[in-house]
Amino acid sequence: MNTRGALIIIDVQVAFDDNKWGTRNNRNAEDNISKILQLWREKGWVVIHIRHTSDNPDSVFHPANKGFAIKEIVKPLDEEVIITKKVNSSFIGTNLEEYLRENDITTVVITGLTTPHCVSTTTRMSGNLGFTTYLISDATAAFGMEDQNGIYYEAETVHNISLATLHDEFATILTTEQLIYNCTK
Repeated sequence: MNTRGALIIIDVQVAFDDNKWGTRNNRNAEDNISKILQLWREKGWVVIHIRHTSDNPDSVFHPANKGFAIKEIVKPLDEEVIITKKVNSSFIGTNLEEYLRENDITTVVITGLTTPHCVSTTTRMSGNLGFTTYLISDATAAFGMEDQNGIYYEAETVHNISLATLHDEFATILTTEQLIYNCTK
């Protein structure tokens, strides 16, 4: 793995603890992100935290609400980059691409919440922009959801299908264990 790779942690915010989201898979996602974060910090590699914001004062992502906070388990250090976004892609309306290119970073490792939304959108754009992209399957999670026909899909199904649509086209899908092994061999 290219040691010039940046770890991107997307939307690991208190807002996703709200009951409004429903049932979630992979309750270990934050623990796995924390393990990867620890390795990145030990190696002195680039860490980028992405956080979602909303202008709607009623949103769990509004800066005045507790949900806006990044979870303690992955709390940014002072020297780590924090980028705030308003849409699903971490590249739209932010300086993420500019930051990566200015720092000669060509490889990114993506983790965070949630798999079918901000993680997927950012992964797709990363691949399309030409970055070598790794998505860590057990360092992201999804919530169950209903489609346009009223059919409910379990969180695990949503998560797995989201990963399948990204695999080998936009990113290489790895587990936390596989990533750590590749980074330490």
